This record gives sequence, structure tokens and C-alpha cells, in this order.
Amino acid sequence: MDAPLAHRIAIVTGGSSGIGAACALGLAEAGATVAVIYRSDAGGGEETGRRIRDSGGRAAVIRADVSDEDQVLALFDEVRERFGTVHILVNNAGIQIDVPFIDMSLQDWSRVIAVNLTGQFLCAREAAREFCRRGVDESGSRATGNIICMSSVHQQIPWACRANYAASKGGVRMLVETLAQELAPHRIRVNAVAPGAIRTDINRDAWETEDAEQQLLKLIPYGRIGDAEDVARAVVWLASDASDYVTGHSLVVDGGMLLYPAFREGG
Repeated sequence: MDAPLAHRIAIVTGGSSGIGAACALGLAEAGATVAVIYRSDAGGGEETGRRIRDSGGRAAVIRADVSDEDQVLALFDEVRERFGTVHILVNNAGIQIDVPFIDMSLQDWSRVIAVNLTGQFLCAREAAREFCRRGVDESGSRATGNIICMSSVHQQIPWACRANYAASKGGVRMLVETLAQELAPHRIRVNAVAPGAIRTDINRDAWETEDAEQQLLKLIPYGRIGDAEDVARAVVWLASDASDYVTGHSLVVDGGMLLYPAFREGG
């Protein structure tokens, strides 16, 4: 029996490390051919591609800055040239610049919004255009295409000193819901995954030492910090027909962080 994503072509932005690399590997394990997109970490992108190929999968590794429209257009052209079309987009690329609000420069604000929100818009737009051009391919999926945007629990939880990041993720949530509403008649599904605390290099300071980890665990009722593979499994499910009736949803993967854990002791 075919793997659930056999004959599917997937693009994963920010695929050189962390959650993006885990998603790329998870999609490949489920049978998809994966275009691994990186901006600056060429070594990481090539490593993700190598791991996919070593496990018997197909992968391309492509450099692109998702905040640059011309580079996004070129990225989709290259994937079409290599593989014919695209069926799945994982809009994962993102950055974080932590600055107190009164000290935040316009550049600090604009760069995070450009990558985390505008980048998701540009990639989602090109994916939707390709899905509509191609139409439904019943041999592989009931949906015309799938767009999965990486959000965060901070689409809902305020986060001091990170107004740019929280605003970008709140924007991703509304972008997902609006696109899902608009594109559903084309049988295009659009969903988000909203991770909580995940053990990746970007937040190493929050879990690397025993003291830091214990402080972080106070915010996680389930009692462990998430792994990138926890997020990847959610992405694979959303990309497959197992979730065919799900669109416009934010799948929270956070060990209960949104459950207001401080109230376990009366608030």
C-alpha cells in the first residue's frame, strides 16, 4: 500500500533546521517528494536533503528568501521545472528579534513582519495559484492542495518584548482563516500548526540548563518540552487525506501551555 503522501510534491520553507527540517523529513517518510528551502544555512539545507535521500526519498534543496517576491516566484518556478507541480506547502520560515517595545526599531519590526507574515502570504499565494492552475488530482489526494502555516501559541498568548513576533503570528492566524474561507470552493485546505515550547536551537537558552528547563516546565502542564517531531507529525496529518474535512483550523501542539497553568494553584 502506498504511503499516505505518495506522489505528492511538498515545499517546506525554513527546512534547514529545527521544526522545518523535522517537517521535511516527516513528509518524506510519508512518501512525499520534498523541496527543502533555506535562506542562509546552506549546510543545514543540504543535510536535510541528504537525510531524505539516504532514507530512500526524493528531495531538492533550494535557496530563497521568502520575504522577497522575486525569489518566491523563482522558487516555485524551479520546483515546477523539477517535479511538475506542487501539492503541499509548509510555510515554516520565521525569525524572532526580541526587543522591549519602547526600544524596538522600525527595522526590528519590519524584518520580523516581512519574513513571518509577508513571507507566508507570498508563498501561500503562489501555492494557491499553482493549485488552481492544476486542479484536483484524484490519484493522490481528495484536495486540490494543502497549505500549512507555522504559527505559534503566541498567536493567542501576549509576549512582552516580542511585539513584532506576536503580531506576526496573530496575523498568520487570521491569514489562515481568511484563506481557508476563500479557497475552500477550490478544494484547497489551509490550516496552521501553533507550537508551544519546542526544543530547537532558536530557544536553546530556555531549556539548555537544568534551571532554565525547570522554569520553562512551569508553563507546560504536560511536563515535558516538545520536540520538533511532535510538530512534524501534526503537519503530516494535516497534509494527508486523514484530515480532509479540516480547514481554517489552528492545531495547537503545546503540552497544554494555552491552559493557563498558573491557575492550577489559584492564579
